[in-house]
Amino acid sequence: MSENLELQQFQESAPPPDPAPRWLERLQRRLGANCPYLGILLATLSSLFFSLCSVIVKGLVDVNPMELASFRFVGVLLPALPILIYTRQPVFPEGKRVILLLRCFMGTTGLMLSFYAFRHMPLADASVIIFSTPVFVAIFARAFLKEPCTLFNVLTINLTLVGVVLITRPPFFFGGSGESEDVSGKTYDIWGPVAAISSTLFGANVYILLRALKNLHFSVIMTNFGTIALVYTLIVCGAIGAVCWPSCGRDRWLVVVLGVFSFLGQILLTLSLQIEQAGPVAIARCADIVFAFVWQMLFFGETPTAYSLVGAVMVMGSVVLTALKKWAGTLPRESSLRKRFRLILLE
Repeated sequence: MSENLELQQFQESAPPPDPAPRWLERLQRRLGANCPYLGILLATLSSLFFSLCSVIVKGLVDVNPMELASFRFVGVLLPALPILIYTRQPVFPEGKRVILLLRCFMGTTGLMLSFYAFRHMPLADASVIIFSTPVFVAIFARAFLKEPCTLFNVLTINLTLVGVVLITRPPFFFGGSGESEDVSGKTYDIWGPVAAISSTLFGANVYILLRALKNLHFSVIMTNFGTIALVYTLIVCGAIGAVCWPSCGRDRWLVVVLGVFSFLGQILLTLSLQIEQAGPVAIARCADIVFAFVWQMLFFGETPTAYSLVGAVMVMGSVVLTALKKWAGTLPRESSLRKRFRLILLE
């Protein structure tokens, strides 16, 4: 496929799915190809590592969030390079270059915005907003990938939206001066929620682009992402004067851990999107919210507000309903257990 037709083909009606590459078939056989929720499981594990990354970002108060983003991309790039060389994959494959570049730009911008939100908002609040990407993923997946968007998707999308509104408590709904009150009684600037919501928009596009790249080896995607994102963040750090080396001791060790957890989270997310549809993966990754509440109370001693808890429960409700629908959809139509879930399946 020539380069100038790449985006056109991406936007037109989806062709029949290509056969899965051999490496992906081997992986599915080893991990259990008959498991209907393998992709959801990998996405949940990805959430665990990414939530720990957000804890490190919030805890390293002496390091600029943009600089932490560059260290995170080093952690993505360095482990991916040996895998790319060992498997002899093409570094920048023809026919996928534009989509790869778009994936790198969207992912990097979204991550920098999320790091800003983690630093300037309560951890759990920022996580709920950022990982409400199903609101946009289901729409974009329908438009670009021709994945089905059913009445069930509409219901879970609205449930997620209401949950996000309760978390952000926007002034035009709840009144106030444009600032929100955090768990300690202080106010945080409105730009924190703005950054979190903007990160969600960019993140939704990442899910769609990764789904379009599902037949590429994960090392190709991660090497391109790590390289381009590192250059991008270094330029941003230079522009804002945030280029400095972290302090000796705990800070440097946490930066190393940030890179390791970033790699593990990224590889699991990439694999999950090559196995599962974009919408269910995006909703499953909202498990990050549960981890965020636990880490917020465990590491920072912050008790979430009632609005935050209700909003988080609503978003997590979308996760549970989607997982049940996915599992019930794999059952035979004559199964009595499937009939019990007919309300979820809308059959």
